[in-house]
Amino acid sequence: MEILHITRPAPLVGLDDVPMPSTDAPRAQALVERCPVAAATPLSAAPAIAKQAGVQDVWIKDERGRMGLGSFKALGAAYVVACDAQEGDVSKRTYVTASAGNHGMSVAAGASAFGASSVVYIAQTVPESFATRLETQGARVIREGETYEDSLRAAEKAAENNGWVLLSDGSWHGYIDRPHRLMEGYTILMAEAIEQLPQAPTHIFLQAGVGGLACACAALARETWGDAPRIVVVEPDAAPALHGSIVAGKAVESSGPVSDMGRLDCKMPSIIALKGLARDADDFALISEAEGQAGAGLCMVAGFGSSPSGAAGVAALVSLNADQRAAMGVTAQSRILCVLSEGPA
Repeated sequence: MEILHITRPAPLVGLDDVPMPSTDAPRAQALVERCPVAAATPLSAAPAIAKQAGVQDVWIKDERGRMGLGSFKALGAAYVVACDAQEGDVSKRTYVTASAGNHGMSVAAGASAFGASSVVYIAQTVPESFATRLETQGARVIREGETYEDSLRAAEKAAENNGWVLLSDGSWHGYIDRPHRLMEGYTILMAEAIEQLPQAPTHIFLQAGVGGLACACAALARETWGDAPRIVVVEPDAAPALHGSIVAGKAVESSGPVSDMGRLDCKMPSIIALKGLARDADDFALISEAEGQAGAGLCMVAGFGSSPSGAAGVAALVSLNADQRAAMGVTAQSRILCVLSEGPA
């Protein structure tokens, strides 16, 4: 595992016009609580993982049951559609997106709940099981390209050609408002964890694809606890979108093979997330495919069945070597918060 330690805020260029992430969790909670299936997800102690990691406590924020959709993504796109519906009728709209599975589920569920239509573009590498789940939620599924970035370009083109509403979980210059609001929905997860934790964590490990989850959680953690927790962003070494951009000092597209951590296999960061994490994160960790699989296996044995994507934060924690632990202040007294972002693939 490779770890980049930064002095916050990391310097970046080209993002002066990009807003910082929202921390208005109460606004998001007030709207989402109107949903009949909305409920807080559990925070569970994981003593077996703590023992393996050599720390005092590991707490798992378990998103596998979130609103019946199986991941934290339920809080994002569906929240944006609900906000749109507050402002007017959306029944004649078609929402289009690209997804590796979970974000598309949220788009489809949100659109269906408010009488709108949805189209989800997925890459050829996305498992057929995800395509089936998306169709079950009412989405029209179209396969396009070999990577998430290929399918995203197809979704953008379809939105432009057909007058559809693009609802991406990434952000880029010229596309800011919807992903900014979407990330606001993710603050619900962290607001719940803050209420549920018996004491403040010393470290928070947050996995990232384009970076929306990590950024939203890190921003609210900083607002609540200041500089106290050390915040570690975890990515596959095959897709170092945030890590590479922090090194470059600007948003850059990474390259690499397809990762088994499919929901994290994003080569270009969300620029809102990049700006927020440059301010709020302390470390950017890259884990190997083997480390990702080992983390998922440990979670399974400990009673938290997940995928390598969903367990990536745990994987990074238990992969730390002695020098990395010392540099990050991980000791036998450390209290670690991880997010289990999805169930088994």
